[in-house]
Amino acid sequence: MTDAHRAFIDDTIEVQPSGDGLLAGMTFAVKDVFHVRGHVNAAGNPDWLRTHQGPERHAVVIDRLLASGATLTGMTHTDELMYSLNGENVHYGTPLNPAAPGRIPGGSSSGSAVAVAGGYVRFAIGTDTGGSVRVPACYCGLYGFRPTHDAVSLEGVIPLAPSFDTVGWFARDAETLRAVGEALLPGEPVPAGAVGKDADRAIASPFRRLIVAQDAWELAEQDTADAWAGKLASLEAEFGERISERIAPEGLAEWMINFRVLQGLEIRSAHGAWIDEVRPVFAPDIAGRMEWTRQLRPEEEAPARRQREARRARLEELLGDDAILIVPTAPGAAPRIGEEAEALERYRFRLLQLTAIAGLAGLPQLTIPGKNASGLPIGLSVIAPAGFDRELLNWAARSAEKRGVSNDFGHAV
Repeated sequence: MTDAHRAFIDDTIEVQPSGDGLLAGMTFAVKDVFHVRGHVNAAGNPDWLRTHQGPERHAVVIDRLLASGATLTGMTHTDELMYSLNGENVHYGTPLNPAAPGRIPGGSSSGSAVAVAGGYVRFAIGTDTGGSVRVPACYCGLYGFRPTHDAVSLEGVIPLAPSFDTVGWFARDAETLRAVGEALLPGEPVPAGAVGKDADRAIASPFRRLIVAQDAWELAEQDTADAWAGKLASLEAEFGERISERIAPEGLAEWMINFRVLQGLEIRSAHGAWIDEVRPVFAPDIAGRMEWTRQLRPEEEAPARRQREARRARLEELLGDDAILIVPTAPGAAPRIGEEAEALERYRFRLLQLTAIAGLAGLPQLTIPGKNASGLPIGLSVIAPAGFDRELLNWAARSAEKRGVSNDFGHAV
């Protein structure tokens, strides 16, 4: 298949499955930060490609997917060193958003999202540190999943900020998203061939309370809030009530700053020595962020980590073991390609306030596709308690099945 949407940095890679399981017959692509034997990762930057060698073995995640029957069919583009949410790359070009032509695909797992939205593969793997799966899923009209931190192995994955990095994945339908989770997540999968009451018991939802994050919804554009009003009403009917809660008494902007400081300190620790030695050529926005990490002081780390723990405790208390939290995935639809830098930074400021919620607390987050009144893709996110990854994916698949949702993007409302 011709890569008409520029999703792939290498579409000649093909690795056959090593086993036969739940993903048999499915094809997948991976973000160019995962080790695949014989492939040299660029991580979105030619200088990284020039100064690194190919790995001797696959990343653990790749081995698990191959063992479950899936076939790897390509390596996808990413933003430089995964440090953006836009999906634009000055070195390798910007993948074209199949669901919203003329608009950015979202990053940094841009190519993986486009590979799925364009129909090139059944599912794709990315990484999510500050929203790099959730945001492109939203912009490209896909289901996307960011698991509980440390739930899925990061061995063989190039890091960005290790205490926030997660492996995430994209699919056009909730059942495929769930199936990938069965292959990657810890715990007992739903028994093969389970039917009737056995299946119901295996995937029964533990969620009893629906919490709507009022302060998160205040960041949404009006057409996004309006588009999801009906879905929120149907969720309220499903749960019997909904609780409106301001999750960040000090303001989500403070949570976002907390996230950025810790992320920046970890990025500097992970890549500062390489940057100082190689002097790589970065795009202006990436270069500016990398320079900003240089200005952070080591003494900022301890108080920032204490703040993070307090915010994690706040969400743990709020969710308990029986609630889900509803937030908009992004303030609105994807910005247009070529948007002025200042406008993109203002939008990024609001966007990071939304993505920092699950990021700070290390919680699983599912984004569900929908459309606004203009027909552009938007996303609704569901955040669950830590460790409730399978339960969240099962709930989403059951919910989509009950509504008879099409596998095509944009029909999830």
